[in-house]
Amino acid sequence: MNYNGHLPQTIEQAVGVLLEQLPESTKNNIASMSRDDLINLHFGLGTSIRNDFGLWGGNTALLENTGKSHPDDAAMVIIEALWHRLGNA
Repeated sequence: MNYNGHLPQTIEQAVGVLLEQLPESTKNNIASMSRDDLINLHFGLGTSIRNDFGLWGGNTALLENTGKSHPDDAAMVIIEALWHRLGNA
């Protein structure tokens, strides 16, 4: 996944890429989850976010934008932001 040929630099850009590229069924599944259940996305979607968005590979801008110092934690911030954009408060 990428954002116009570049890695996303902000949470909003990362969420935009996910909204654009995830299948509707996946987005519907995430939207129907409780906040507590989002941790279940750590190994699937979270791994993709960490790898594809360069959180392990030096995308310091995105890591810093999440306010986290560890890629695992940063990916969960992005997942939660996606969940919010899908209509959850």
